[in-house]
Amino acid sequence: MTFPAPVVAARGGQDDTTPLVVLLHGRGSHEGEIIALAEHLPADLAYAAVRAPIGAGGGYAWFANRGIGRPVAESLRETMDWFRGWLDETAVAGRPVVLVGFSGGAAFAGGLILDDPSRYAGAAVLYGTMPFDAGVPTTRDRLAGLPVLVAQGDHDDVIPRELLDRTWQYLREESGADITARRDPVGHGISPQALTALRAWLTERCVTTVRG
Repeated sequence: MTFPAPVVAARGGQDDTTPLVVLLHGRGSHEGEIIALAEHLPADLAYAAVRAPIGAGGGYAWFANRGIGRPVAESLRETMDWFRGWLDETAVAGRPVVLVGFSGGAAFAGGLILDDPSRYAGAAVLYGTMPFDAGVPTTRDRLAGLPVLVAQGDHDDVIPRELLDRTWQYLREESGADITARRDPVGHGISPQALTALRAWLTERCVTTVRG
């Protein structure tokens, strides 16, 4: 499938050595909404919010699905390849790249790190599921040593609880990731506590580590 050229909203420092945080919006949303997160995150990073390539519900989606949180494997592969094409043109070799995905964007971020863990300096999986049974490996220790933040809402009624629990277990107990995990008494939305945790995680686990 041929996708349109990426539409990107950018904030923060944009030189080639600044770690790049790529913000991935949820299904039916767009880059103009999630880029607002950058206002609450470390100011010395570069941020890029990319518009997903598939039209959906008045907005855009990262993949066709076979149910909420269950990507179609062929679709996920096509959009991951499209995204990597953009990333490889945008981020110079050696520039640290951190993914931050919300909801459907979390599943997409999960697919990207499972597909090529060494390409990324870290990933935040916010209020979403890893893309199980979607053509990417979910083997034990697949994400060994990779900094990963997972945040979930106890009252999330959008992502199936089975997938949230499976994601929680996989990332914390099986993936081998350097995990930071929190659950808050909220629904399907980023809590103030999770946003504070994301800011601290970007600073302490990614930026500081990368800059040495």
